[in-house]
Amino acid sequence: MTDTLNQPETFEEQIERIVNEKVTKILEERLVDLKNQFEAQPKKKKGRKVAIVASKGTLDMAYPPLILATAAAAMGAEVEIFFTFYGLNILRKAKNANLQVAPIGNPALPVPLPNLLGMLPGMTPAASKMMQGMFNKHNVHTIPELLQEAIELDVKLIGCQMTMDVMGVPKEELVEGVEIGGAATFLKFAFDADVTLFI
Repeated sequence: MTDTLNQPETFEEQIERIVNEKVTKILEERLVDLKNQFEAQPKKKKGRKVAIVASKGTLDMAYPPLILATAAAAMGAEVEIFFTFYGLNILRKAKNANLQVAPIGNPALPVPLPNLLGMLPGMTPAASKMMQGMFNKHNVHTIPELLQEAIELDVKLIGCQMTMDVMGVPKEELVEGVEIGGAATFLKFAFDADVTLFI
């Protein structure tokens, strides 16, 4: 019986062995490279992301984005609010403390008014004063206070560059801590957000 263990390798066997050794070495080196690349990548935050668009600047529509943003931030989420069109008024120092709510076409007011009465002069200030009185009675923070709270909680406030250009609003009119950016700036964050809200 021939001892096959001590027989010399054939040419084909030598080629196969050399190829296997080379391939194994290349794979091992590639796996080490991939492992090093993975470990070098910045680790993503495990926290949730909340993206909010604030598009309206009336008193009743200024509260929802700020309350939701501060609540989410207090719960550990990373939050950005994009203030666009009339929502930019929430960021304007000269306007945000005196935002108003129109009674006309607003059936959800605590005291609903017929549209004919809502059109009368002085009804918008009256409705605004009534709503502010309700907030004060229940110790609800003012819009400037909520903005300050949002900044302290690291909520990122972005003023829409296009809106500022169209409406002629300089950066100096906005509260401190606001970042100016376009839709692309906000969308980079919103693409990865767990929650996206348009208000």
